[in-house]
Amino acid sequence: MFTSTKRVIRSGWINFSRNSWLTTATVFIIVMVIFLITAIFIFRGMTNFLIKDLEAKVDLTIYFQEDVSEKEILDAKEELSKLPEIKNVTYISKEEALEKFKERYQDNPLLLETLTEVGNNPFQGSLNVVVSEAPQYESLVSFLEASSFQDLIEKIDYHEKKPVIERLFSITTTLNRGGIIFSLILAFLAILVAFNTIRLTIYNSREEITVQRLVGASNWFIRGPYLFQGAVSGFFAALITLLLSAIVCFTLNSKIEIFLPGFKLFNYFLNNLFIIFLIQLLSGAVLGIISSIIAIRKYLRV
Repeated sequence: MFTSTKRVIRSGWINFSRNSWLTTATVFIIVMVIFLITAIFIFRGMTNFLIKDLEAKVDLTIYFQEDVSEKEILDAKEELSKLPEIKNVTYISKEEALEKFKERYQDNPLLLETLTEVGNNPFQGSLNVVVSEAPQYESLVSFLEASSFQDLIEKIDYHEKKPVIERLFSITTTLNRGGIIFSLILAFLAILVAFNTIRLTIYNSREEITVQRLVGASNWFIRGPYLFQGAVSGFFAALITLLLSAIVCFTLNSKIEIFLPGFKLFNYFLNNLFIIFLIQLLSGAVLGIISSIIAIRKYLRV
């Protein structure tokens, strides 16, 4: 068994190194396929970052009545914090609200003068709430309307922000579905191209395969070298793709950050380096081996 395996590996390596132009073409095609799969992985990362960034910019504010004490608002904050869908709850006091208003409109002296004429602080204590996912805001409002502190609430700005929240939900849903469909289509096309290229390589050796079959060589002895050749092609393709991916991510890092502030492409690549290389290695091996199995099957029927 060991001797047979050794011969299969030796034969596979000879096939890999002998047909240089077909080997180069096969590796090149697998590189394109693996790079495409890597691009899909990184695109999903960018999409998820964009979705989280959009969700983080949408919040809900609960305004309490003027005579409600700070302790009552903090009790309501504690109760909200226990809900599993709540990502963050921030208490904004009357004084903080006033300071934020002054800071925001510091370049509008007329508005600040009007505020001075009012005399007392017209702002209310409030809670700023952020949930994990946009669709959860509606269920949160239903909870607030039936909560033990509903009588303390003067206003919830959900209805003012509802169109924005619904639009966000629509965008995130479209991005997720579009990304999945796009990935499946590209993956299918990539596998098809790789299969046809490897089939061309095996077609070039069809007479040799037929002769081996006629003299009684086993399916394993005939198929083995091509499986090994496919695996080696996939391995070298994965190494080349890893280097190519690193160069592309480093080059595009600053350009991507212009369109997607906060997302550092090269850092994302480095942080996921092990997963990316594992995906590339498995993709290369699977493409090389599976395509070889399918492509050689017809030549084993003699």
